[in-house]
Amino acid sequence: MAVIQETRSIEAGMGRLIKAMKNASILIIPIVMLFFSICGSVFGMAEETIPFIPIFVSLCLAMGFDSITGVAIVFCGAGAGFAGAFMNPFTVQVAQGIAELPLLSQTPFRVVMYVCFVALAILFVMRYAMKVKKNPQLSPMHAFDQTREDTVDLEELPSFGGKEKAILIVFVLAIILLVFGVIKWGWYMDEIAALFLGMSFIVAVIARMGFNNYANVLGKGMADIASGALVVGFARGILVVMTDGQILHTILHAAAEGLSKLPSMISAVGMYIFQCLLNFIVPSGSGQAAVSIPIMAPLGDLVGVTRQTATIAFQLGDGISNIFTPTSGYFMAGLAIAKVPWSKWAKWILPLIGLEYLLGAIFVVVAQAMHLGPF
Repeated sequence: MAVIQETRSIEAGMGRLIKAMKNASILIIPIVMLFFSICGSVFGMAEETIPFIPIFVSLCLAMGFDSITGVAIVFCGAGAGFAGAFMNPFTVQVAQGIAELPLLSQTPFRVVMYVCFVALAILFVMRYAMKVKKNPQLSPMHAFDQTREDTVDLEELPSFGGKEKAILIVFVLAIILLVFGVIKWGWYMDEIAALFLGMSFIVAVIARMGFNNYANVLGKGMADIASGALVVGFARGILVVMTDGQILHTILHAAAEGLSKLPSMISAVGMYIFQCLLNFIVPSGSGQAAVSIPIMAPLGDLVGVTRQTATIAFQLGDGISNIFTPTSGYFMAGLAIAKVPWSKWAKWILPLIGLEYLLGAIFVVVAQAMHLGPF
């Protein structure tokens, strides 16, 4: 992503789109959020959002919005796609594999979830953006945004020529290949990493970076993400302490004991609430699946909750708070890069998080009522 960012192709493409929609700049928000939501749903875009944060903060300020809008376009778009994902390899596929369900089973149901979550996020962000554009002083970041130096002039963005178009085409083709690889060939971490590394090679050739410049850009990208990696490391430390101290096992055992005595519908909602709370301690999607699904799936068999419903409860409980909880490393790193305090972000996004939790509960209830299977 650092290599793509260096070419400024995304900025050029966005600049052209913004100029073309100068009188309807608010429509940029649903278009871009839909793109990020697809990335969140298809390949679990999370840490990959960080390079886009400064780009969209600058572009939103240039369009008359604020820095929170710039962060929200990226985080809320990718976050809604991640929570309502229909094929995320790090949540949906990991959980289904542990629960011994057919991979990508009940995709139509998850597509409906995806559409509802993304629509809710887009409407929330657009409503806020329109209010801020009409009255900038309503923004919690208004005073600080006035002093920013990382703004851009839309008239000085690079031209969107053949080279930039080719780079964006390569990026889109890489995403398409990723979807095909995950579905048809069972790609996972190693293959996905190789795909993006290979994409960066091709982009470097198109941009005529040269070997030395490519290495420097790649190294700079690694350096930029180092602070975020440290935050992720410290957040991971919480899980290590909870696991090695047998604290997490105690929590899981107590939750299982309580849920086993409840009716199936209440147990399904209880699983969802438990997964929501667990995500504040274990923000890693695959990590949360590894510690909870081995208990929740067989528990569901005992209380009449289908394993598919249990995986949906996990998926939603894991995904919603990733752009709210301070134990989410990539999220805190993104806020740091955008220079948006967590307290201001939390106050702004709390209504959306509440609505998404309510929407998630509805889908868990519907899944259980349908006895969503195959088992």
